[in-house]
Amino acid sequence: MTPDVDRFYRTLVREAPDAIIYADWQGTITFWNRAAERIFGFSEAEAVGKSLDIIIPESLRTRHWDGFAETIRTGKTRYGAGDVLAVPALRKDGTRISIEFTILPFPDEAGRILGMAAIARNVTARFEELKRLRAIAATHVFS
Repeated sequence: MTPDVDRFYRTLVREAPDAIIYADWQGTITFWNRAAERIFGFSEAEAVGKSLDIIIPESLRTRHWDGFAETIRTGKTRYGAGDVLAVPALRKDGTRISIEFTILPFPDEAGRILGMAAIARNVTARFEELKRLRAIAATHVFS
């Protein structure tokens, strides 16, 4: 039996345990999967059509948009070939979480970048545990 590849792709993207978010070249969210809903607290209906600013802390927006514009301009990012970007993000309720993500630019046939997908994971628990262990290590002298 031949698998329904299109159905497989749609299911994979919608049901993946990591957030998959697609934003057009202007940074407007056009795809938001179920894991993005769980991680960030916004429903698909609340996120689609909005700027990525809904999940970017205000203090990081300038840096984010500079990098976003450069990737749209060049089509290049070091966060697409295995390097992971770790940053704070915002949930709908305003709480900050720690996420790690990779980026996949989407070019048209002429090579112009139409938008970008991000695959993100909430790593808040791991980040907090590392912070706790570092604090313990800083207060002890090991010989």
